[in-house]
Amino acid sequence: MDTTTTEAEVAPRLTPEAFADRASAIEREVGRVIVGQRELVRQTVTALLANSHVLLEGVPGLGKTMLVRTIADVIDCAFNRIQFTPDLMPADITGTNILVEEEGRRIFRFQPGPIFANLVLADEINRATPKTQSSLLEAMQEHQVTVARQRYPLDPPFFVLATQNPLEMEGTYPLPEAQLDRFLFKVMVPFPSEEDLITIMDRTTGADAPTANKVCTAAEVVEMQRLARAVPIAPHITAYAVGLLSATHPDQPRAPQLVREYVRYGGSPRGAQALVTAGKIYALLDGRFNVAIDDVRAVALPSLRHRVILNFEGEAEGITPEAIVRSVLDAVPVPSVE
Repeated sequence: MDTTTTEAEVAPRLTPEAFADRASAIEREVGRVIVGQRELVRQTVTALLANSHVLLEGVPGLGKTMLVRTIADVIDCAFNRIQFTPDLMPADITGTNILVEEEGRRIFRFQPGPIFANLVLADEINRATPKTQSSLLEAMQEHQVTVARQRYPLDPPFFVLATQNPLEMEGTYPLPEAQLDRFLFKVMVPFPSEEDLITIMDRTTGADAPTANKVCTAAEVVEMQRLARAVPIAPHITAYAVGLLSATHPDQPRAPQLVREYVRYGGSPRGAQALVTAGKIYALLDGRFNVAIDDVRAVALPSLRHRVILNFEGEAEGITPEAIVRSVLDAVPVPSVE
């Protein structure tokens, strides 16, 4: 008897309502450990459901590492942590071939590295050299690792959550543009309010530490990712997302004055893909099976801030990528539907 076929026929199809309920359960369990930071949690979960990756930036001690550990507790899947240091080598991440003796002869056998997991925490990624940082490029884009001309696929879901300290801090290396572009979102982790700090003190200095329960499996996350890609989007909303991306380029006619003066390079096509994909998930989280303009605008800042490269004048004037993205949102007209 073909049990696989029978199970597939019996298993209910995931609905938008079930998607929203399951995502809310993930956010709720994470919130039992992470105090406040609702937008941070939502954007991180969005990147996971988009089958992509997220970069968290903030000073040490704001709970960035705790966030991904908690997500790993909530989702029943494999989790590995990689602590990036200046002496870390690419093979320490991807794995390497080792010489073993088998049946009286010596052969090379691949020893997988910590990248082979469903959730990978790249902790303080910008403390490693650019050579080591680049070892993540193939894994993040193609979900595979190549060692000695042999390709090794990574099991889905595959999610890299990287943390980095501000570049002004000692012992940090800037991430290459190609590396930054592979993150769906770059999320800035704010300092908590005094009310949240009081709650944090109560939770972390008492006898009972809060814990999160598992509410989702790896297979269910993959199912959610598939539904997210199936969400329809109207042509004028796709055109609006493309228009936002185009306006980040200083040589494009719709670019605002701030972009023309202070931007060297605008976002790549991955920026528009991030706007559309994340917009679909925001729609599902809101209980809708269609993307609205507000969904695209809501994800514009985390989708584009790390894809805008300032020129020398912009850096000297203290212009921020956030200011550039906001000027683009103000400059690109919202399409009207007749």
